[in-house]
Amino acid sequence: MFGFARPPEEQAKVADVDCSEQTILVTGSTSGIGRAAAQSFGRLGAHVLVHGRDTEAGAEVVDEIESTDGTAEFLRADFIEPQQVSELADTVSESVDTLDVLCNNAGGLFETVEPTSLGVDPAFHINHLAPYQLTAELLDTLGSGSRVITTASIAHRGTTLNLDELMEIAGLSTAAAYARSKLANVQFAAELGRRLTAAGREVTSNSFHPGVIPGSEFGRAFPGISSELFQLFDGSPFTESVEEGAATLVYLGVSEDVAATTGKYFARRRENRPSPDARDRTAQRKLWKESAKILDIDEPLAEYADASD
Repeated sequence: MFGFARPPEEQAKVADVDCSEQTILVTGSTSGIGRAAAQSFGRLGAHVLVHGRDTEAGAEVVDEIESTDGTAEFLRADFIEPQQVSELADTVSESVDTLDVLCNNAGGLFETVEPTSLGVDPAFHINHLAPYQLTAELLDTLGSGSRVITTASIAHRGTTLNLDELMEIAGLSTAAAYARSKLANVQFAAELGRRLTAAGREVTSNSFHPGVIPGSEFGRAFPGISSELFQLFDGSPFTESVEEGAATLVYLGVSEDVAATTGKYFARRRENRPSPDARDRTAQRKLWKESAKILDIDEPLAEYADASD
């Protein structure tokens, strides 16, 4: 089961796509599916912006990409620090005219639920609020045909998200925190897609479940996957490899099959129907507004909130 795996671009049937004129940012691309996707985009000829916290690992990924048809540079930022997210966005905005693909992939399962500087648990902060902030600050760099892809999870099906209790985290388990952050990912991607469409922007936004992948860095310091977490993934078989997990990310990033698809949720390169809570448009709008409030930023695309139905 865990033997040789075909490269993500082959599994996604996009190995013949020419990305030589594209700039692609993959957050969390020094390990796991992010690294595999970044390498894949590089083999397709893209200029890849590699992001992570580990400078040495980032340099390795850059070298791997530049040994193929692509070019790359490493950008360091810790998503637990909102200022570093802003600095990352500024660096990208200043260095590229157009960002063709934004892969909101950084995140994980964390061993603590102690509140961060924003008053929320680390999973909600890093998995949802940081990519929300980054996307908001990069909206002006997204041109016609650009795509935003957010790494979610089937774990979103195992929870609900009560924004009134978001900062009441006493008794919250790490698995439950992870699950609700993934629900936020699906809601965010759908709402972003609708607001961009309402704004007349030819930019798509989709989310996906990469699979439960042995060998990937699932958490920064998580000592083991609990039985509670396995219950969240009940019915979802392990994928065979990191490459297979990355294939849907690569597919959504460059396949012509989904060039006009927006606001959807995918798994194994197929559109899937997310949970009822994930599809709740009122909940999506509330999450969008509350996220901006927590981050103390202007609500992005606020004028299109009511037009997003």
